[in-house]
Amino acid sequence: MTNASGPSGYLLQNLLLFGRLLRGLGLDVNPGRMITVVEALEHINIGKRRDFYLALRCLLVHDRDNLDIFDRAFEIFWRQPANRAKILIAPTRGDRLRTSQKSPAMNRPERRQRLHSTGVDLDLDDMSMPALELARTYSEREILRQKDFSDLNSGEIEALKKMMGQLIWQLGHRKTRRFQPGRGNNIDMRHSLRHSLKYGGEIMSWSYRKPKITARPLVIIADVSGSMERYSRLMLHFAYGLIKGLRQSVEVFLFSTRLTRITRQLQNWDVDQAMQDVAQIVPDMSGGTRIGEVLKHFNYNWARRVLGRGAITLLISDGWDRGDPQTLADELALLQRSSFRLVWLNPLLGSPDYEPLTKGMQAALPYIDDFLPVHNLASLENLTHHLGQINDRRPVRRQHLSFGKLVA
Repeated sequence: MTNASGPSGYLLQNLLLFGRLLRGLGLDVNPGRMITVVEALEHINIGKRRDFYLALRCLLVHDRDNLDIFDRAFEIFWRQPANRAKILIAPTRGDRLRTSQKSPAMNRPERRQRLHSTGVDLDLDDMSMPALELARTYSEREILRQKDFSDLNSGEIEALKKMMGQLIWQLGHRKTRRFQPGRGNNIDMRHSLRHSLKYGGEIMSWSYRKPKITARPLVIIADVSGSMERYSRLMLHFAYGLIKGLRQSVEVFLFSTRLTRITRQLQNWDVDQAMQDVAQIVPDMSGGTRIGEVLKHFNYNWARRVLGRGAITLLISDGWDRGDPQTLADELALLQRSSFRLVWLNPLLGSPDYEPLTKGMQAALPYIDDFLPVHNLASLENLTHHLGQINDRRPVRRQHLSFGKLVA
């Protein structure tokens, strides 16, 4: 490893390969965490092995039982090769289940092996370097990632809640109208004059300032009607994880036939007590759905309070609506204009046979910036990446006339 301002070239490829290795060993490594690692390496001296090791260990290990596995994998993977590239292969599931009692089994590879995760053949003439065997075997964790929320049993739900709590959420940032000291293009006259006092009032150097960067607020409006009953429970834990995982303001609303704000209840550090408090103040849970009327109430009573400072709005619903499609279209158009970005999360979108044919979804689609699935853990991981990539540009939007009469 050499000094650099950030990972590039072969180092970036090796980081991705190392992430695949850790995932094969059973660690919870996803694309969002690897992106965080790449960003973090820009702030350390990667030429120092100790700093590099601590940065990766801090960001990629989230379970104390995996510390020994990570240390052994790092020592073998990032050692200096003698003549040619070496390979690390993940152990079988049976080996992973015994990692708490002993270290992963080490076996000498055959003369030539295939790295299944990349499909690349590597020549392993040097038998002095140990390698971990790779076998694409049954993985309970991978099955949980891909399994639909509606198909989970009670034990799988509890395991999934723990995995959801390990997700790292990062929303897009925005430039504010405030400034802070930094390497910007604007002269900071106040600091410049203050520093000149020690030189008798003579300005020897100029101080500069740059725009202050802050994270965007997040607003969640979740459907808890009867058609969403299979997903409501996990969606509440999803919202709870966002409140605990993000530093910026997060507002959460639930609706069925009427709108209820539950932000204060979800701020309880005891998740079970928080869920009980929510159940007590939402009397219409698993009831009917009137999305248009609910959004009208939100737009006229809450939008000005919570949608300032470039807020992102997540609307979670399957689109089944008993109300007037025209009302839904009108209120969604207003909500879209008030939000920096309007994201509709639909659990039914994860099905390959799903088509948005209901009148509610047909009325809503023209006023949605992003239409994404939210049916399993993998879709939540993709959502973390999507929200982290939001930039300062608003998406291109349609002008609103009336339902069925839309122009670009």
